[in-house]
Amino acid sequence: MTISVIIPTYNAEKYLPTLLEKLKQQTLSFELIIIDSSSEDDTVKIATSYTDNVITIPTHEFDHGGTRTKVAKVAKGDIIVFLTQDALPYDDTAIERLVESFHDIDVAASYGRQLPYESTSLFGKHLRDFNYTSVSYKRTMEDTKVYGIKTAFLSDSFAAYKKSVLEELGWFKDGLILGEDTYVGAKVIMAGHSIYYNAEAQVYHSHSYTLLEEFRRYFDIGVFHKNESWILDTFGKAEGEGMKYVKSELKFLMHHNAYVKIPEFFMRNGLKYIGYKLGQRYNSLPVKLSKNLSMHKRWWDKKK
Repeated sequence: MTISVIIPTYNAEKYLPTLLEKLKQQTLSFELIIIDSSSEDDTVKIATSYTDNVITIPTHEFDHGGTRTKVAKVAKGDIIVFLTQDALPYDDTAIERLVESFHDIDVAASYGRQLPYESTSLFGKHLRDFNYTSVSYKRTMEDTKVYGIKTAFLSDSFAAYKKSVLEELGWFKDGLILGEDTYVGAKVIMAGHSIYYNAEAQVYHSHSYTLLEEFRRYFDIGVFHKNESWILDTFGKAEGEGMKYVKSELKFLMHHNAYVKIPEFFMRNGLKYIGYKLGQRYNSLPVKLSKNLSMHKRWWDKKK
């Protein structure tokens, strides 16, 4: 199998030197393509010192799905690996281990384990602990009965796809506020393929969201679920998974004796719930207000 690694970037100069050095040390060879949204720093300069495959697009043209499709179509690899600029391979076998997932011919998409950076908040660490366990598994349509919407879970911060399946499914959808990976993950499962979570393929990737950032992120998730309601109709509503997460987070905080964080726990989860519900009703809100409530503000410029 031939492999292409694709990294969308924007003002990534603080990440790229370390990330690209780590990629140089990988045990597998691959085509590296960087698509930059007209960064205002030295991102392109740094990128071109590592690869000739640097594509620059206007900032306003960036689209979570469409930009990835644009590059995936011209990539030479049979396997397309996506990384975000703030993800860092854990070791020199990260890409090799992720691609090994495709030795199972049923697997059309795979994603690896995301470990939190040391400086990440307890809330950010719990999110990684909850979503990325130490045990690998495969998901098919049959698993929907047990895992619901989690069956189609996928993360383009560190994920790989068979290019032939992406083409078969119509690539990533244009115009998504976020969730291009979940969109394709759902399509993969519904088409009879499987998704493999490979816990042996690891990267560092995490966030320490503020309360406001959590609200805005969940507002955008609500917008995504409203616009792609077929996903919830097929796999089940997100609220059930959300309750599991809340219980797990409280247990995580208590395990770490972070009782002082419990008031923030209630505020954070309340804001996430309110943000999500507002996002699902964004059609009833003025576009200007929705833009202010959103994390991905450029998306709303196309709604005017």
